[in-house]
Amino acid sequence: MELSIYNINGEVTDKKVTLNDSIFGIEPNNHVIWLDVKLYMANQRQGTHKSKERSEISGSTRKLIRQKGSGGARRGDINSPVLVGGARVFGPKPRDYGFKLNKKQKALARKSALSLKAKNNAIVVVEDFDFDQPKTKKIVELTNKLQLADKKLLFVLPGQNKNVYLSARNLSRISVITASDINTYKIMNSASLILTESSVAVFDNLFKA
Repeated sequence: MELSIYNINGEVTDKKVTLNDSIFGIEPNNHVIWLDVKLYMANQRQGTHKSKERSEISGSTRKLIRQKGSGGARRGDINSPVLVGGARVFGPKPRDYGFKLNKKQKALARKSALSLKAKNNAIVVVEDFDFDQPKTKKIVELTNKLQLADKKLLFVLPGQNKNVYLSARNLSRISVITASDINTYKIMNSASLILTESSVAVFDNLFKA
């Protein structure tokens, strides 16, 4: 797939870039995309939830009522789960929600997500740019010139760029990520991808295996 490259003023330049078909032109695998997104969201969970079970409640172990004849449930001591203020049966415990996903599956998921964006014409390539200082106004102007205002965007840079990151930090609809850190969730959670010219080459090296 061949795309025109835009400059920072939102104008089409004479340059073009060819997107690797093995990355941006494969048949998307929806199931692997779902698995990788599920893994990402699972890893965001703290898993620190905890409730006390019967053995952890502080209270007397004296049997409150006789075993039979009351017409109610057998409840034993005051820590019984059937009493108000008692313990919880099979309550939540701290746990890790993550699971294993093979490297090849993760790579396939990312390539499938990128291919979906390419198929939907949701990828824009711009010349490499930088800001002299962090300025939210500048990145808003850039999205307006690219006619992508009010869309959820993901800027993909070839490497860390503090000024661009800080410029986009206050905008909830814009995220900034490096090409080497790209993940399926970020791709699918954006309406369009804005790739810099150099980041395309990073993708080629990232998925060359």
